[in-house]
Amino acid sequence: MDDRQRLDSFLETASSVKGLDPRRYERLLAELQRPSVADGHDEAGRLKIAMFDARSYDLRSFERSNRDRFAIHAVTAALNPDTAHAAAGCLVVCLFVNDQCDAPIVEMLASLGVELIALRCAGFNHVDLQACRQHGISVVRVPAYSPYAVAEHTVALMLMLNRHLHQAYVRNRSGYFVLDGLTGFDMRGKTVGVIGTGKIGESLINIMRGFGCRVLAHDKFPNEKLAACEGVTYTETDQLFAESDIVSLHVPLFPETNHLINDSTIDKMKTGVMLINTSRGGLIDTRALIQGLKSGKIGSAGLDVYEEEAGIFFHDISDKVLTDDVLARLMTFNNVVITSHQAYLTHEALANIADTTLANIEEFQAGKRQAELTHYVGPQ
Repeated sequence: MDDRQRLDSFLETASSVKGLDPRRYERLLAELQRPSVADGHDEAGRLKIAMFDARSYDLRSFERSNRDRFAIHAVTAALNPDTAHAAAGCLVVCLFVNDQCDAPIVEMLASLGVELIALRCAGFNHVDLQACRQHGISVVRVPAYSPYAVAEHTVALMLMLNRHLHQAYVRNRSGYFVLDGLTGFDMRGKTVGVIGTGKIGESLINIMRGFGCRVLAHDKFPNEKLAACEGVTYTETDQLFAESDIVSLHVPLFPETNHLINDSTIDKMKTGVMLINTSRGGLIDTRALIQGLKSGKIGSAGLDVYEEEAGIFFHDISDKVLTDDVLARLMTFNNVVITSHQAYLTHEALANIADTTLANIEEFQAGKRQAELTHYVGPQ
């Protein structure tokens, strides 16, 4: 298929998805026909990568790791039907958690000649893996970067809520040095329920044991090493919910874990429980969370993720009206702390993400495809 045929295919696909303006045709064709670009490489022979939703901190870490091996084309916008054309001339696209990569988008990328989707994150629930296999596109991810980064941020949210640090900071800045309403509790001796005991969950449990907490753990595949630790007990979720003073979520988002926290499960929890989510927003039914906060069943909540965060988190909307009524309502509670998907954001984690992502792409460049790739993600 020549350049014009490929672009025709892309425009036809894109138009069916979002009514793409045909006036982009000549501009895209010019991009594809630049010397050495049509085969997915730049003039220096470097493999071209379109990095969507690219932020300054991403680019700094990737530049340090890249060492001029690849031509990284930064796209500040997230991947969606309006921006997919930015992958023109690239064999690889590099995506993050809020990039849209459903079946129509996958078809658009395939029509541009994309052969690899390199996720710079662990989760892949936003990628239609069946569509990728259908179009011959390999998908790789970063299964682990710095579990300590996320675990430590989880603890930071716990301590902020427990000791009301967010409220104290605002009060003191305004000269209101009053302690009323800021009483917390000792972490020592409390029961912490950890759902999901992979690398992040394990890191959190080790920190909680250091605090002197009792840990109730739940995982489809229990960690035998953790199970043997003093103060750690694997149990079913009903007991975990009933006995935990703090519940922290560390599982991926799959159909079976979607809205894991809902009206029914909240009803099983201790009155006044602290709920923490630094994993995936879809694990919590936000409307149920709001009802739990209103009734007092949930005493506090710390969230680094939100189920409808795309288009909000990672963006400056300070000069706009927040049109998400659910998030707006959630932000009115003084016992809720929301951070915008920053739990992973440490120098060490960013370096690990860049190194693993580029190593994945290097394997692809060496000729590996699909299951031959170390961190390949196949259809579920």
